[in-house]
Amino acid sequence: MDIKNKTTSLWSNFFNLNMPQIRAFHMSWFAFFLCFFAWFGIAPLMAVVREELSLTKEQVGWSIIASVTITIFARLAIGWLCDRIGPRLAYTWLLVLGSLPVMGIGLAHDFQTFLIFRLLIGVIGASFVITQYHTSVMFAPNIVGTANATSAGWGNLGGGVTQFVMPLLFGLFVTTMGFSSAMGWRLSMVVAGVVCCLTGIAYYCFTQDTPEGSFKELRAAGKLPSTKKANGEFWAACRDHRVWALFVIYGACFGIELTLNNIAALYFIDYFDLGLATAGMMAASFGLMNLFARTLGGASGDLFGSKWGLRGRVTWLFFALFCEGIALMFFSQMTALAVALPALVVFSLFVQMSEGATFSVVPFVNKKALGAVAGIVGAGGNAGAVAAGFLFKGSLEWPTALLILGGLVTTVAFLAFAVQFDEVAESAAREEYNDAVKCLPRTTRPEPVGELEPVFNA
Repeated sequence: MDIKNKTTSLWSNFFNLNMPQIRAFHMSWFAFFLCFFAWFGIAPLMAVVREELSLTKEQVGWSIIASVTITIFARLAIGWLCDRIGPRLAYTWLLVLGSLPVMGIGLAHDFQTFLIFRLLIGVIGASFVITQYHTSVMFAPNIVGTANATSAGWGNLGGGVTQFVMPLLFGLFVTTMGFSSAMGWRLSMVVAGVVCCLTGIAYYCFTQDTPEGSFKELRAAGKLPSTKKANGEFWAACRDHRVWALFVIYGACFGIELTLNNIAALYFIDYFDLGLATAGMMAASFGLMNLFARTLGGASGDLFGSKWGLRGRVTWLFFALFCEGIALMFFSQMTALAVALPALVVFSLFVQMSEGATFSVVPFVNKKALGAVAGIVGAGGNAGAVAAGFLFKGSLEWPTALLILGGLVTTVAFLAFAVQFDEVAESAAREEYNDAVKCLPRTTRPEPVGELEPVFNA
């Protein structure tokens, strides 16, 4: 898919809402933020839910698995849908329909009904794919890694904000307004669902699919391939081993983040004897690193790409993921809060930089099937979370489970080297990059990319 008029800068136009690219950027990260907030809104309240519904440790584990399972299939479907109807309509329908189970979980009265709603809420996790798709078609190669990472990182920030906002909202309903604990957590989720629904309407009103207009208009003008051809590109993406390597890699970073979002509050309650609100604040420190850490990962991918091409982006991805695994193993062995919290922050830095690094590579794998590639790789994150979730539903102590996950992440890092690009792709990427930087002001224009040198000198 060859989209014209992509913008070559983000920060210099950051507040220029007259640009459709900037409107799409702000609407996509904000929509993803709210989806992430609602997706994991119940996690910091699980201590209350666990007591009311008399949930066992195994049942809590199953709810963790359920929350990320359906998202695998939703992300696969939404990537295909983006290639067909465009990100604007895809996001609108996802937000409006996805808000229903978010509000509906308040009807849960036992483990079975709670599990069903927890499963259905996971559909809104597909919002990530649309966010990455929309920024990928709006931003040029010199800045696409940064734009993708920032929009996703600020969206993931919802997973950190919800860790302390939902307990505060719960406290407002229970302490200030006099509702029972059982009603308090239910009303808190209703608020999250209503905001998601309203944002879906706003997305329809204030965005467009591409800088040139909607997919429908572009197809009518012959500027986009037909939906039938888009289906063929989807299967081509499915046959590409690099896509599946990135699928596993993303499972080792975003999948781990999802797992920590689900267990962090309970982890601090059970292993450090903290209260609900304090544990939520500790858990929030993990998600709040998304404010800059994922952007740092994507920007570093752009920097490595400007110097060493596509293989530079892949090398940076390996380094970030390898350090993530080491940091997770270190955190798992911490028993004192004063050391555990800094260790969690360092781990969070690398896990989110790994995510940004992954999606600084994704836009270059198959441009004709961008939605398919983004959907498959995005689904890998949830597949990783599902696999990790089984470690937390049995008799295994959670620190041991985290240690095992850290070892697996370190091993998966080497899979990055399976993501290779031939000289034709490298040459095309260099040409695209050089064309993009020519549009920048001379004072901010980097050097053009010439023939590539080794990533690291011997």
